[in-house]
Amino acid sequence: MKKSVIVLIVLVLIVVLLGGMYAGRRNQMVRKTETIHSAWAQVDNVLQRRADLIPNLVATVKGIAAQEQTVFHDVDAARAALLGAKSPEDRIAANGQLDGALGRLLVIVENYPQLKSNESFLKLQDELAGTENRIAVERQRYNDAIQDYNTYIGLFPNNIVASIAGFKRNDAYFKATEASREVPKVDFPPPNR
Repeated sequence: MKKSVIVLIVLVLIVVLLGGMYAGRRNQMVRKTETIHSAWAQVDNVLQRRADLIPNLVATVKGIAAQEQTVFHDVDAARAALLGAKSPEDRIAANGQLDGALGRLLVIVENYPQLKSNESFLKLQDELAGTENRIAVERQRYNDAIQDYNTYIGLFPNNIVASIAGFKRNDAYFKATEASREVPKVDFPPPNR
């Protein structure tokens, strides 16, 4: 009788210990998932800030560089795609499209010296530069949160708990687009003499 009670107590302790480990690891996975959601929300905030600044920047540049309609259309289309994207993956793709369009817009700016001296344009350019820096920081934080989560659920015995609890690897990282890898060509007009 004593042996069976001891065995039963040991089994109950093992079940309680394993259940506690399972619950603790699952809770940690939930925390890490929420960290990813929070980091994404912050990325979304700074992307929205940039999208809100772009119409002002485009309007300012349009006033001086009216013949560059294709670039303005590309910027508007990329901004619309960003605002219409629903999932992080869609927003990441739309953001890459917007990065390329803004790069082409800034090349246009280099060709119009009178625009670069316009005070409202300079303020907008500073705002956009600050926003781009914020975006870079928030992208990094988001990617770090995803990496931390993926590492955590990939480690043993967390991978077992993740499999049982339905936690999957998240590969929605921000990556540089091919367009952003190209160095913009800046062509200064010859000085007037």
